[in-house]
Amino acid sequence: MKTYNLTELANITDSGEYVLGRADLNTLACYLVYGRLKPGETNRSIKPGAGHEEILCLVKGTAEAVAADGIIKLSTGEALHLRGEEELFLQNTGTEEVIYILAGGHSPDSGHHH
Repeated sequence: MKTYNLTELANITDSGEYVLGRADLNTLACYLVYGRLKPGETNRSIKPGAGHEEILCLVKGTAEAVAADGIIKLSTGEALHLRGEEELFLQNTGTEEVIYILAGGHSPDSGHHH
């Protein structure tokens, strides 16, 4: 068992995101993304991709998730579920940093394997 400081790992990336996945965990079963959006930052694409599903959970702040069918306002502790090619764009319209977690894995009926 190993501990990962996701805040520090995300701080050293240009995107403000860190993917805890295959390289760290030595597994294809699951992954976790820790992400940060500065105030006013927009258009962060969230898209699981074919054969994957993700749960987006807002850990800190308020954000808007812009999807094809409208805008969803999210607050701390709220989550939503995406499958496959569903895509949304996360926006920080507030005055404080937004922190979110994406928990992902393979769809059970996708037959998807790496």
